[in-house]
Amino acid sequence: MTDTAAGAAETDYSSTLFLPETAFPMRAGLPEREPVWLKRWADMDIYKLQREQAADRPLFTLHDGPPYANGNIHIGHALNKTLKDMISRSQQFLGNNAAYVPGWDCHGLPIEWKIEEQYRAKGKDKNDVPIIEFRQECRTFAEQWVDIQREEFKRLGILGEWDVPYLTMSFDAEAQIARELMKVSMSGQLYRGSKPVMWSVVERTALAEAEIEYADYESDTIWVKFPVLGAAANVDTKAEGGFAASADAIRGLNGAFVVIWTTTPWTIPANRAISYSSKISYGLYEITEAPEGNWATTGERYVLADNLAAEVFTKAKVTGTKRLHDVDPGTITACAHPLRGFGGGYNFDVPLLDGDHVTDDAGTGFVHTAPGHGLDDFEIWMNSGRLLAEQGIDSAIPYVVGDDGFYTKDAPGLDGARVIDDNGKKGDANQRVITALAERHAMVARGRVKHQYPHSWRSKKPVIFRNTPQWFVYMDRDISAQDGDTLRARALRAIDQTKFYPAAGQNRLRSMIADRPDWVLSRQRAWGVPITVFVNKQTGEILKDEVVNHRIAQSFEEEGADAWYKPGAAEHYLGSQYKVDDYEMVTDVLDVWFDSGSTHSFVLRNKQKWPHLKFPASMYLEGSDQHRGWFHSSLLESCATNGFAPYDSVLTHGFTMDGEGRKMSKSLGNTVAPQDIIKQYGADILRLWVASSDYSEDLRLGKEIIQTTVDSYRKLRNTLRWLLGNLAHYQPTDVVAFADMPELERLMLHRLAQLDGQVRTAFKEYDFRRVVTLLGNFMNIELSAFYFDIRKDALYCDPISSVRRKASLTVLHHLFDCLTAWLAPILVFTMEECWLERHPEEGASVHLRLLPEVPAEWLDDDLANKWQLIRAVRRVVTGALEIERREKRIGSSLEAAPQVFIADQRYLTALEGQDLAEIAITSGISLATSEGPADGFRLEDVPGVAVVPALAVGNRCARSWKVLPEVGSDPDFPDVSLRDAQALRERAELGL
Repeated sequence: MTDTAAGAAETDYSSTLFLPETAFPMRAGLPEREPVWLKRWADMDIYKLQREQAADRPLFTLHDGPPYANGNIHIGHALNKTLKDMISRSQQFLGNNAAYVPGWDCHGLPIEWKIEEQYRAKGKDKNDVPIIEFRQECRTFAEQWVDIQREEFKRLGILGEWDVPYLTMSFDAEAQIARELMKVSMSGQLYRGSKPVMWSVVERTALAEAEIEYADYESDTIWVKFPVLGAAANVDTKAEGGFAASADAIRGLNGAFVVIWTTTPWTIPANRAISYSSKISYGLYEITEAPEGNWATTGERYVLADNLAAEVFTKAKVTGTKRLHDVDPGTITACAHPLRGFGGGYNFDVPLLDGDHVTDDAGTGFVHTAPGHGLDDFEIWMNSGRLLAEQGIDSAIPYVVGDDGFYTKDAPGLDGARVIDDNGKKGDANQRVITALAERHAMVARGRVKHQYPHSWRSKKPVIFRNTPQWFVYMDRDISAQDGDTLRARALRAIDQTKFYPAAGQNRLRSMIADRPDWVLSRQRAWGVPITVFVNKQTGEILKDEVVNHRIAQSFEEEGADAWYKPGAAEHYLGSQYKVDDYEMVTDVLDVWFDSGSTHSFVLRNKQKWPHLKFPASMYLEGSDQHRGWFHSSLLESCATNGFAPYDSVLTHGFTMDGEGRKMSKSLGNTVAPQDIIKQYGADILRLWVASSDYSEDLRLGKEIIQTTVDSYRKLRNTLRWLLGNLAHYQPTDVVAFADMPELERLMLHRLAQLDGQVRTAFKEYDFRRVVTLLGNFMNIELSAFYFDIRKDALYCDPISSVRRKASLTVLHHLFDCLTAWLAPILVFTMEECWLERHPEEGASVHLRLLPEVPAEWLDDDLANKWQLIRAVRRVVTGALEIERREKRIGSSLEAAPQVFIADQRYLTALEGQDLAEIAITSGISLATSEGPADGFRLEDVPGVAVVPALAVGNRCARSWKVLPEVGSDPDFPDVSLRDAQALRERAELGL
């Protein structure tokens, strides 16, 4: 290789090249630039423009699950709202009218708790404040946080009806929530009953399962003996294979003890029965040896499940036992309460009840049954009413523990003992009970166990199961005249008709509905929609009168739910038709899950306020915990009032963990605030992280993951910047028809057509990770590292008249149109900036577009297969040249003219008519049909191709830097190639 005019300075031809020209900066500056686009969208009211453009398109409604308005948004909020926004935007690009109405949950304990905290800090008592005044403080608090959260969500680039969101505390919403409740009441599904519910002593209210989280907790465990009062033959057990109790066996039970095990000693005063299972094998065991002073003493006889007897005796420190005989617990007529006579109480018989919930996995094979403190206990007690009546046993369920955690009068001898205090700490109830049992020689053993125990997710304090009067909705009572038309049946049928993403969500929700008890609606709080019913004091019947219901709803429309608490409200609602003294006006409020579960009725069906929404919604989307929360309550509420689900599909996402997969918590110091990410990197980085993650599982986020996302963003941005720079030279009049394009351009359009189908499918399946992967690989590998790399020479250096250059610009135009649309739902700010850089006209926005229609004729699988072979040969060439560069034998691939040896006919056929030097970005290439020398460079996955590096011969073109023999042959331009000389002539002719 020789240089032209060695030693002389080359002419600077840079001004004659079609070099990229763009103001689109390499450094994004997203934290500073994104607010500019937000203001622009607000000024042009882009959401309204979208609705106007899409007025006649099919409706796609993603109904927003309302967050609580009680604090700054966290990373979970950011994940949730961003995912919703990407779905709504992508559906809009697909040609739907995807209106999005954000909402807030404004009632309930989270907000009420905040106001109470403020009261406590000031030494103020909530009970001294008029309820309407207190409720107004809650409303003001919620309003403030709605405004704060609204701005934080908008900063994420979330597009929606921000000026008219829905609030569960707006007057029209409160009125409709009351109407929905009254529909349930009028259909006979609402009833007041007494059941064990999860009760927060700290917060003084019942809690729903959705308000519970499970955490490690250490409980006292005790083994307690119940004296057998008598036994008799049980004819039901004498079937073939069963145990027929002999007279001796029955007599042997006299003086024996049934032993139970429990992790809640404080519930022993509430014991009313012992449950066993007829499917378990039991025996009578006698203690033959035990330490002196032991609770379990020599000579005592215990009835135990055979599979658990050894473990019980180990816990009881018993050193010798013998099994006397089989025992059928059904022959035991009753036991005495272990606290019998204590404090002058507990003088009742304790029956044995056969229950399916009893197992021999742990404990003793007998379950201490306190119907006021456990659902299984309650169910078996209530289902045994006839048996209890036959035995003369009072089936009334005592209220042993009050709402403050103290024992009531129904726990004789334990006055002043407390289960849990106001701070959520263990009281002295357990120890008081254990001491009493030990004094009465009823203890067998004690211990401690660590296990998962229910806690309030707000106060983070343990809860208890407690029997209280509450308002419920029947799950298994027929709603209509049609047999089997129960709420449970409706809900299960609706689940089967709903599409779930991921599919596993269907079985999860189905199992929860199939097994759940009746729905408890009431809360003993002040801030919420009241349970708007009147109860006849004499009959206990709920008043069912549509005229009364109308008055209630109308007053709520005008004054909000505060109207229920105003003086004279009962007289106004009941009117002259009913006497106020005859009716109880219910003061409990609705569980907030009923509020949010009713949103379909006052949002999706409110065409006057939001005309672009549909019912049922196209989709409900929340975190996976909402299978027992919003998805669950919305399903039950809609099935109760409409008969079907309020959604066509349900999508769930996981939780946000730190970079090591640990749950984020302030105590660990591993939380990541979305505000911090936005401040440092910009919202588009956060959005790209969401889109790049598998949201069906828990998502990880930490410094390394953020940096990886930033790197990915930078590559995408650089590709777009290069596109914009070259499109500065694009002229619509120079568009080249598809049929007239070179193969390489047609290959790129084929890939666009492929990607169009793949991206559309991914959007329809809400698979943004696939979109990011597809486009990332395409832009980084197929464009930047392949197509752009090859075509830079033609785009920069070819003559103005070059069909190759014009064809490439035409492809770049199509690439830009597709990529900006495909990425717009994800990188909302960057794509707007990119689009406006090329289309700066007023009113333009990438978010007012649809996905481009890609011609089907662009698809050409045969061409793609051919170029797959060509690219394989190219990889061998570039691999050989990489070694040459590394060894500093060449600086640029344009200094090379390698020899390529091909023995495989497939590659030879594919390369016919191709300029391999252009494709491999060398100044020349010689092609030979042979295996090539043994020391030639090869790749294992491209057999039959070898490359021997060689230097290009000739002079270097001062304009394109190619090394060619022809440089110097043009008399007018002796320092450039013939192609470049032609380019220079054309520029001169045009006066450029």
